[in-house]
Amino acid sequence: MSLQHNRTLDILSKAEKGGYGILSQVCYDAQSAIALVRAAERTRSPAILQLFPVTLAYGNGPFLNFCLYLAHQATVPIAVHLDHATDPEHLELVLGLAEAGIAFDSIMVDASHAETDEGNIIIAKPYVDRALKLGIAVEVELGRLEGGEAGLRMISDAKLTNPIKAEAFIQGTGALILAPSIGNLHGSYLKPPAFRLDILDELHAKFKGRIPLCLHGTDELPDVLFVECIDRGISKINVNSWARDPYMKCLAEGLQTKPLPDAIEEATEAFASVCERLFILFRSAGKA
Repeated sequence: MSLQHNRTLDILSKAEKGGYGILSQVCYDAQSAIALVRAAERTRSPAILQLFPVTLAYGNGPFLNFCLYLAHQATVPIAVHLDHATDPEHLELVLGLAEAGIAFDSIMVDASHAETDEGNIIIAKPYVDRALKLGIAVEVELGRLEGGEAGLRMISDAKLTNPIKAEAFIQGTGALILAPSIGNLHGSYLKPPAFRLDILDELHAKFKGRIPLCLHGTDELPDVLFVECIDRGISKINVNSWARDPYMKCLAEGLQTKPLPDAIEEATEAFASVCERLFILFRSAGKA
């Protein structure tokens, strides 16, 4: 299959040229996926519906099929992405589904746990090659983010991205999207984040128009830092708890007092309202 009309790459390319960011929102269930699409259509924003491997393993092909149909039939451009595919069983699952005709638009082949950048390349490249042949764009991480999220491997030894090594790393893996480590982390920040924005500047100067940059570790970031990262070249912004936590709180409270359909609708709107705020903050609203 060809990457010529790949949804993720098309969405990110337009975002970089237009100077806005794309919300890549983690969805855990049908309601959150519906909420993201609903919010994107209301604000006329492109978006990325993102799954974790644990969710894919739980729902398997039927849930992925649901997400693909939901995203691809939307009236705005929405791609479906698999985040942090690290373990061989998850990578084999996603590639096997793609070979059977149920393919993500893009996946992250995450070998950042390797001891060296060279080790990262050795682990990632075979999977990247297989994914590209199936028309799936691939994201990789240069350096290593600390922390962990739902169902993801816990990392305790962060390593900043070295921009000097970035070109060789991208060429070595064959990947098309780069996630840098700039002081960002997965989970809660114990102190205010101190991002190395100079690393973003170097990477953007090196890859502008060729390789989109993705920001991980966005829980609890102040709005001003989101905007600054977009201004310095970030086009894909991974978000998890910002929408997830209000959704779960609203659903848990609603189930105590409301009929199930009403509780689900209220929680769906709670998720959607966060997405709408982020579309506006990232300047993607009205860009679809």
